[in-house]
Amino acid sequence: MSTLKVTDETFEADVLQSDKPVLVDFWAEWCGPCKQIAPILDELATSYGDKLTISKLNIDDSPMTPSRFGVRGIPTMILFQNGEIKSMKVGAMPKSKLVEWLTEAGVT
Repeated sequence: MSTLKVTDETFEADVLQSDKPVLVDFWAEWCGPCKQIAPILDELATSYGDKLTISKLNIDDSPMTPSRFGVRGIPTMILFQNGEIKSMKVGAMPKSKLVEWLTEAGVT
């Protein structure tokens, strides 16, 4: 399973109405740290496949959603559950820290 691309148009259905938790990575092509964590998120998408959807939203292509959720810097990762923000992290981090964050948020 790989990451799911979401846009302003698909955000409501793909993220807010999802029946399982969704981690949204707000990123951009020009962002070095965003490119750094992309392979880690791909790995997590595979290992968490049944329990969690990992999605990516390009802030340049879809500017409405980041402003709606107060995204000011990238990468910003927001964990949504039942249509609400459960947790948020800003900045790139190693895989171990991402796994720790997801575990603390109750995604195991």
